[in-house]
Amino acid sequence: MSYDFSSGIELVKLCDEEGIKISEAMIRREEEIGDLTRDKIIAEMRLSLRVMRESVKKGLTEKVQSVSRLTGGEAMNLYRYGDLDPFSGAETCHAAAAAMAVVEVNAAMGRLVAAPTAGASGILPGVLLENAKTRGWDDDMLIDGLFCAGAIGMLFARNATISGAEGGCQAETGVGAAMAAAALVELSGGEPMQVLDAAAIAIKNIEGLVCDPVAGLVECPCIKRNAMGAANALISADMALCGITSLIPFDEVVTSMYSVGREIRPEYRETAKGGLAATPTGKLIAAGIKRMNGRRED
Repeated sequence: MSYDFSSGIELVKLCDEEGIKISEAMIRREEEIGDLTRDKIIAEMRLSLRVMRESVKKGLTEKVQSVSRLTGGEAMNLYRYGDLDPFSGAETCHAAAAAMAVVEVNAAMGRLVAAPTAGASGILPGVLLENAKTRGWDDDMLIDGLFCAGAIGMLFARNATISGAEGGCQAETGVGAAMAAAALVELSGGEPMQVLDAAAIAIKNIEGLVCDPVAGLVECPCIKRNAMGAANALISADMALCGITSLIPFDEVVTSMYSVGREIRPEYRETAKGGLAATPTGKLIAAGIKRMNGRRED
């Protein structure tokens, strides 16, 4: 039997026939298509988890600041506010803050794991690591969650896109939220089809979201969109776990996202020529950064 699945339907069928979880199917796929042993594959994912944990910790304990000076310290503020009875609830607020922390580290040229991209790298670790604290998930469980998330991300990359330049922010923070929602469902004992439902719901929640980075930097609005992606992942997982299904199947949602992404005008696909980047304030920020860079070159 081949484990190189290429669609959600194939993945669920494989899991049902073998009696395995999506994470296990992904590990077997990596064994089949690559040249690494199972132990080496898991060791590599353990390293990714360690880097994720380090980036969350750095962003929440140090006031990292980007070279542009546009971002830094907001994740710490939100995390502290999470202890003060926030409207979104403590767990959601803390997960959102942890997600922001990673992308602040990214903006400050720190080390992280693209999940699926650098601009959307905070959602998956923020959601998993914060929920692990309250739900008792150990590292072995978190690694399974990452493999499950990886399977979902691979399907988007294979059948659509994970590039903001090609599909807008829906392809980055949207896919990041889908990956995180999927991992949460599997770690909570959900069935493979529920995992796909959660991922589909997460994408449907923000289908069509444009990529409009101010001054062309992965800072504004990207960092705050990671926070919203974390909240999206949590509620999408909750919906799937309570029995709510996605009326449109996962594979069709992937196709729809790709179709919508290709229809988004170029100025709204990471070119910094439209949306927030084209506002008066956005243009002033871009001009200021250009002058600053010019002084550096001198």
